[in-house]
Amino acid sequence: MSRMPALYLSHGAPPLADDPIWPGQLAAWAGELPRPSAILVVSAHWEDAPLTIGATTTVPLVYDFWGFPEHYYRVTYPAPGAPELADQVRKLVGTPVRDEPTRGLDHGVYVPLKEMFPAADIPVLQISMPTLDPQHLYALGRRLAPLRDEGVLVVGSGFFTHNLHALREVGGRTDAPAPAWSREFDEWGAEALARNDVDAVLDFAHTAPAARIAHPRTEHFAPLFVTLGASADDGPARTKVDGYWYGLAKRSLQFG
Repeated sequence: MSRMPALYLSHGAPPLADDPIWPGQLAAWAGELPRPSAILVVSAHWEDAPLTIGATTTVPLVYDFWGFPEHYYRVTYPAPGAPELADQVRKLVGTPVRDEPTRGLDHGVYVPLKEMFPAADIPVLQISMPTLDPQHLYALGRRLAPLRDEGVLVVGSGFFTHNLHALREVGGRTDAPAPAWSREFDEWGAEALARNDVDAVLDFAHTAPAARIAHPRTEHFAPLFVTLGASADDGPARTKVDGYWYGLAKRSLQFG
């Protein structure tokens, strides 16, 4: 089995499914990938320490959003559980982990996967982010990297810039010009990743322009550090999706 790539997805909110462009971009990207044996996801929307393993048998969805039209709460994604993958994660992590067997997939997982793998026939496992510390998350990714040789698609799911208060700047338009801070951070990140400057990305709080505006809290950038660790031997990333949505950078990346 060939080694699976590792991905960082800017996952979008539930209305992603209604965007005229984005679902097709994700579907086309998935069509270029080898078929995974399973999918392991770290999402911006689940922080829990110690590292916690979600549902492995029946895998429900977590509708972790408010104020949307009713049909977004009726979305289903009945992916199989991945108990064998959970066992592998426990062994690789090498530190105590916790199980939360009723914790399902949040929207950072099922929203993009529904567009990329709509048949929902690939086992999916979500694990928590036990910290937001870049070095610790990079080290976690390094420990999880051997899973890629078993056909597992390792995914960090966040958003390349994420400041919801700034949505007021674009007047609620998905196609509005991106604010300067979002463009500057996005361009910096693209250049740093293209030259494989992992140290600069991990230290983004000090090396990136407008870092604290682009990420007032870092949970949507942090999944990238897991992906970077899982792909440490692969060289520069390739951008598969770019552009802006409500002024926020939706850059999504493939390693390997």
